[in-house]
Amino acid sequence: RGGGRASVPDEQTLAQSRATAGCPKKMQYGPCGGVNHDGRCEVAEHPCTFLEIPTVRWHGSPPADPAPATMRADATGRTAPPAAATVMRERIAAGPIIVADFPATALDAASLHECATILAPSVDAVLAGDSGTARVQFPPAYRAALLRDAGVTPWMGVNARDRNRVALEAEAAALAHADAAGVHCITGDHTRVGSRPDAAPVFDLDSTALAALMADHGHVVSVAEAPLSPPLQERPARLREKQRAGAELCFVNHAGGAAPVARFIQAAQTLGVTMGFIPCVPVIVDAGSAALLRGFTSLALPVGYLDAILAAPDVREAGIEAAVDLAERMLAIPGVVGVDLSGGPAAGAEADFARAEAEIASRLRARLTRDAARP
Repeated sequence: RGGGRASVPDEQTLAQSRATAGCPKKMQYGPCGGVNHDGRCEVAEHPCTFLEIPTVRWHGSPPADPAPATMRADATGRTAPPAAATVMRERIAAGPIIVADFPATALDAASLHECATILAPSVDAVLAGDSGTARVQFPPAYRAALLRDAGVTPWMGVNARDRNRVALEAEAAALAHADAAGVHCITGDHTRVGSRPDAAPVFDLDSTALAALMADHGHVVSVAEAPLSPPLQERPARLREKQRAGAELCFVNHAGGAAPVARFIQAAQTLGVTMGFIPCVPVIVDAGSAALLRGFTSLALPVGYLDAILAAPDVREAGIEAAVDLAERMLAIPGVVGVDLSGGPAAGAEADFARAEAEIASRLRARLTRDAARP
């Protein structure tokens, strides 16, 4: 599914090599979603090196070092694909799913259990991934096991910033053993972005190559795409290459509302993208969650969305209703198979934010049930 090699024209190979050499993340299939609106790199003052070349076609995962191995690798077992992947595919086929960004405190099993217990009755899965303010997290497979024990379905984010391909292969097997329902593959922010600039970046793979690795282990693989990050005209084509690598679903980053998301999906489908789409719906219920959302790279909210919520007499209620309304509009877009309640809390408000997400999910599901019952 994701491991085949296709021929790549020499001209594109040279252009890609130049772009990769100038990219701080060493991406093979750039650009990432962190390109600034003016085209600047996420961490450097020069323009993104991938802006001036055509979309790089999927041609496998080139080795970081072409030198031959110095010894034969030991034989290893093969972890069976996670049963939860089959269940999740069936759930998606049956109707829209509701995913919630997981808000628990990093490295705090009690907070994880509390938030999972709150969310479990209302959402189909929780997306537990990276955080700019908490780079050190429990490893994805261990978190998946903790989340399953707490009664919620884990959809685990995995980034390529912190580990090389050997460690990521081990993570893929561990996630299958932990029965993760899905794996969200991202290249990841550079270490110079976020709370740990002291850490060395790895970036042995990027999101496209990571998607192929996870697909080869039988996971439901999702990737992200940022419709408003330059080069805008290449974003649909880049998503098509992620699909060729093995991705099944696309989480659509905040793009300014339902209409821009619909345009992006239509453009991708015109190019042959058949995967399902899960747009991000911003969750703002207080000043802390608003501040965190403002820190998202290339954030674009519907016009007036944030200001109207913060100006309301009851900010929490206004934020919940705004998220339900926007999620309902997103779900009406052809190709959308679910929504992601996106955002996070201020420190100390994790459980309260989880309760808000649960309330949004419950109200949204009630609306969908009501609408389905209408003649």
